[in-house]
Amino acid sequence: MVSMLDIKFIRENREQVARSAADKGYAVNITTLLEVDERRRTLMTQVDELRAKRNQIAQQMKGGKPAPELVEQGKNVKTDLAKLESELNTTTNKFDQIMATVPNVISPDTPIGDESNSATVREWGERTSGAVDHLDFALKRDWVDFERGAKVAGAKFYYLKNDLALLENAVLQFALQKISEHGFNLLTVPHLVNARTMTGAGFAPRTSEQSDEYAIQDEDLQLIATAEIPLTGYHADEIIDETKLPLLYAGYSPCYRREAGAAGKHTRGLFRVHQFNKLEMYAFCAPEQSNEIHEKILAVEEEICQELGLPYRVVNIASGDMGAPAWQKYDIEYWSPVDGSYRELASCSNCTDYQARNLNIRVRRADGSIETLHTLNGTAVALARTLVAIIENCQQNDGLRVPKPLRQFLNNREEI
Repeated sequence: MVSMLDIKFIRENREQVARSAADKGYAVNITTLLEVDERRRTLMTQVDELRAKRNQIAQQMKGGKPAPELVEQGKNVKTDLAKLESELNTTTNKFDQIMATVPNVISPDTPIGDESNSATVREWGERTSGAVDHLDFALKRDWVDFERGAKVAGAKFYYLKNDLALLENAVLQFALQKISEHGFNLLTVPHLVNARTMTGAGFAPRTSEQSDEYAIQDEDLQLIATAEIPLTGYHADEIIDETKLPLLYAGYSPCYRREAGAAGKHTRGLFRVHQFNKLEMYAFCAPEQSNEIHEKILAVEEEICQELGLPYRVVNIASGDMGAPAWQKYDIEYWSPVDGSYRELASCSNCTDYQARNLNIRVRRADGSIETLHTLNGTAVALARTLVAIIENCQQNDGLRVPKPLRQFLNNREEI
């Protein structure tokens, strides 16, 4: 049963849930949902009563020839029960379908509106201008090959080559070292997940035209758009003792995205592609821990940018630019001296109990009580975009200045 939000919470906070859904751009009729929910609960009560009556009649018919009236009564109960069970099944399916479209509510601090309403929290670093576009810079040095990528896979697939491929590995090694220092434990993850995991993680598009995932035909499998998805499913159907929380993980994987609905976004070169590598941070925690951990994940992302010398700003994302699972979301946008503007580099979201509820991930308290825990995620490094940011901000006339923390992974080279 789909239950990303607690139906009891929806009943008690219908206006807040409806307003948050509208603010996020999701067309959800909460009134219809609650009417279906009421009918579903009525049917469940009626079915339970008829089942009890059926069992009572069956008990009375034991040990001898039953009276004709009792036999007739049993037939009528069986017929009525079959009708009600069928209606209950139909109603429950309708309830689940509507519930699956209800996004998480938003935090009181979330700006309302489309992405233009997102609010800058702070900025760091010097904003420069006049850099060469990353693709032109890389092509001149034979660092990337989109033509051969298109030949073997299609448009927006690519090969990284030579020093740029080595630089990607250096960025990964640096980021792994950094997140390990902050207590995140690395997992390799499946690159394919089933529908339950995909849906449970909340990767439901606003419309069918916006679906971003690649599906495997005739199998219950989809390619992951981020390691967040299999990391979310890691503790599905488990109860975790609160003394073990928070659990901090990191997942490294390719990310596969159709990039549906990306019209109007910056798409040149490595910035928006169908496959890229990413290191993702993830946390399972008690509800009272999630705000603090959200800030911790953001702080790690900022530390990575600062040590790489990438100017950036932190943005509190507006409601209309948030996905279904997020209660609050921050983006880190790096300064592009090519465009003279900020571009998205990383994000981190507090999803509260939205993902965990649907995948049945819970915490056992010291007093023995059990409740749904909270989940959070954040980008350590999205490698393709990080390479773009480094090329744009560290380029020199005769090459690329290697950020200091990466040099140990490039034979101590200061320039490539």
